[in-house]
Amino acid sequence: MKKTHIIVLVLIAAAVGYMIMTMGSLSTYETIASARQKQGKFVHVIARLDKTQPVEYDQVKDPNYLSFVAMDSLGNKAKVIFHSPKPPELEQSERIVMKGKMQGDVFECKDILLKCPSKYKDDPKNVQKSLNQNTQQ
Repeated sequence: MKKTHIIVLVLIAAAVGYMIMTMGSLSTYETIASARQKQGKFVHVIARLDKTQPVEYDQVKDPNYLSFVAMDSLGNKAKVIFHSPKPPELEQSERIVMKGKMQGDVFECKDILLKCPSKYKDDPKNVQKSLNQNTQQ
């Protein structure tokens, strides 16, 4: 075999090894029920705030404790505990992506990402103004 063939085979083997190593760190989104089945494992859960339940947060008493009930798209609910300051606009968010571990019936959240599509919708007044400006030109 030529030296170039050997080098190419070594590079391919290294690439395959790297891909196998990174496959373990890939994660998928879970439901609350599937997160309960994976007790203690780090998962991503997509849910929404259950507005019928109270949000426990006292900025003066403990600014690094937030507790609320999350509900996934299948209707499963879980209490969520987040040991960081309350994210702004939590109550207005339509979806919450939570990263953490299920410990019994409580989801111990390490990170929260809020999804609020209303932020990206066009304001009707601005749309009408731009339409009027375009027709006048």
